[in-house]
Order: sequence, then structure tokens, then C-alpha cells
Amino acid sequence: MLKETGIRTDESRKLQWTDINPNNTINITPSKNSNGRILPISNKLLAMLSKLNHTSKYIFPTTKKSARNTFARLRTRQANKLNNPRLKQITLHTFRHWKGTMEYHKLRDLRAVQKILGHKTITSTEIYENTEAALFLTENDEWICKAVSTKEEAIKLIEQGFTKADEFTNGTKLYKKRK
Repeated sequence: MLKETGIRTDESRKLQWTDINPNNTINITPSKNSNGRILPISNKLLAMLSKLNHTSKYIFPTTKKSARNTFARLRTRQANKLNNPRLKQITLHTFRHWKGTMEYHKLRDLRAVQKILGHKTITSTEIYENTEAALFLTENDEWICKAVSTKEEAIKLIEQGFTKADEFTNGTKLYKKRK
């Protein structure tokens, strides 16, 4: 859940079963003075959530301390099993940073990443611009760009991994995808 959505641990603990929508979206109740938002979730995540116990109104009925302790135990076990002490540096918040960085790499749009993560200010989101540059060392930014004028054409591009970049007054829409 944290990796796919980039939500905060506190936001995940506030999630209720009623926050899952039939159109594969989830309502995020804001925490830490952030913005609420509705985020898409995959069929795979939806299937994983449906296998969880439904005895509470909350999807993850746990305390912050308990969640962190459980994660730390599992992380340590895996680090020892794989003989990789660097795994012990991963925290629950690392998944949020990963999501922010990957979304910025994919979209190259700080405002879009700001909305996904629920940041109140763009300043909080700018760290992902620097992290992405360090991770991917992008020297040139090459894109495939296509223009469409019908819904069917747009759907085909989205299915191929294109994202909407702009729209003109004549109804033409521009889509882009990294080369």
C-alpha cells in the first residue's frame, strides 16, 4: 500500500474499508497538515487488501509504534537472511520517498507529484526533483510526443504508457512518454 500510493504511515492507519471505491480508487484522509486526495490503486493491491481481516472498520487497525516495530522485525529478518545490512536503512517513510521520486521521473511535473503526495506546498515536493536527478543522472530528456483529437486515440496512448501533457482550445490533446 505504502509503495504503490506513497501515503504516509499515519494516513494508512486511518484508512477505513469504506475509503475503497469500486472504481479502484482510495480516499486518503489527510494527516500532518496535508491535503486529502483520491488515488488510484491496482487490481493486485485491491486483491491483497480483500484478503485482510475485516473485523475492524480500519484496514490496518494498529498503532504507529506497533506498525514500525513489526516492520523493523521483518526488515531485520530479511537483512540477516540476505546478508545485506543496507536493508536495515529502509523505513516505512522510504516507500513515500520512492513513490515521489518515481512519479517525478515518470511525469517530470512537480505539481502532479505534489497532488499525489498531498503536499500543501511545492517546496516539500522539490526534494524529489533532486533525488531523481541523482538516481537517474539524466543528461538528456528525450520524449515521444503524440497529438490526438478523439477519445479512442487517447485511450490507445494511455494504454501504451503515455501521459497527458497539454490540451489546446481546438480539442487537440498532447501526450508524452519517455524514450
